[in-house]
Amino acid sequence: MSYKAGVITVSDSCSKGAADASGPAVAGMLRDAGFDIAYTNIVPSNISIIRSELEKCSDDLELDLVITSGGTGLSPRDVTPEATRAVIVREVPGIVQAMIAEGLRSTPRAMLTRAVAGTRSSTLIINVPGSEKAARENLGAVIDTL
Repeated sequence: MSYKAGVITVSDSCSKGAADASGPAVAGMLRDAGFDIAYTNIVPSNISIIRSELEKCSDDLELDLVITSGGTGLSPRDVTPEATRAVIVREVPGIVQAMIAEGLRSTPRAMLTRAVAGTRSSTLIINVPGSEKAARENLGAVIDTL
């Protein structure tokens, strides 16, 4: 059975044409794990736009998994967790705890993440950081369980 996944990069600069490294890295990891990448997009850091993308992926496309990359830090423009909390029904804190634990092996700054994981309908939504290295580490910590 193949699971359908989506990858949404949240980045003001990438939405304006800058190169996106984390989105393709996440998509590649998911593909290697057997997921069918059914949707990808790059959006600016805007709560309404992010919410709309997550609702589309869950409600319209009925994806099994959506990974967002970016917008999980402490900058005023980092709003991915707020958008995610607005659309999920149940949080899955163990996923975030596992990702933080893995990140702390590389840097103490991993504890500054505000990532969220949760479900909307039958879609699992997980936020990972926007840097390629951190996105790989975070997803790597949980991908076998997914």
